Amino acid sequence: MTDSNLDRVQQALGYHFKDALALRAALTHRSWSSEHHAPKEQVERFGADNERLEFLGDSVLGVVVTEALWLRSPNAPEGVLSRLRSAVVNESSLAEVATRTGVGLAMRLGRGEERTGGRTRPSLLADALEAVFAAVYLDGGFESARAVVLLALSDRIDRVVAQGVEDFKSTLQERLQASHKVTPRYRLVATYGPDHDREHEVELEAESIVVARGRGRSKKDAEQSAARAALEALDAKGAESSGETASNGGDRSES
Repeated sequence: MTDSNLDRVQQALGYHFKDALALRAALTHRSWSSEHHAPKEQVERFGADNERLEFLGDSVLGVVVTEALWLRSPNAPEGVLSRLRSAVVNESSLAEVATRTGVGLAMRLGRGEERTGGRTRPSLLADALEAVFAAVYLDGGFESARAVVLLALSDRIDRVVAQGVEDFKSTLQERLQASHKVTPRYRLVATYGPDHDREHEVELEAESIVVARGRGRSKKDAEQSAARAALEALDAKGAESSGETASNGGDRSES
């Protein structure tokens, strides 16, 4: 981690830390702290790595984004707001912001994580960004954190509010009911990560028609991800069938 990388992150976030130690702690992955001795002051105030800050940052992020969506979508019911929030703060969205703001380059990683591409791993990037949001909150208060989160995610929030979010589970169920009179079933097959940073994996099955899996930070998100994968599989299967039909038809017309 160099001063130039820290400067880049602060410039991209639109916030300059009064206490640089908070930012350094937010960018410290546990793989680094297992190989090095973190400064005593960092350990006492923030922890040896960024996991405690990530836990706090997840809540800060959730409050800011939830409020923004609540204000911008005054007629949306709770279920819609929940799906909108998931579309804004999902792992891939946060990882993209972390990359764009230089968080990936500034992270302190152990040798193993460095060798295996940790700087581009979505889960590490998303967690580090949440930890950075927590560091801003601790360094400058909630209004500073709100400003940083909204600057980082404003484009994503605007796009999600304008376009809405498709309910993949409902779409899949309607499609399967109409075509096969089948209702998909969802089953939790695995849970990963520590208690404060769970990731769930769900398997979807609709008889012999389609099987798919999806992951998410909540079971609902994982089910939506699995339903989306199932819809994509059905679309691919339909396109393949159409291609075979066209090919067979062409053979018959030539004979």
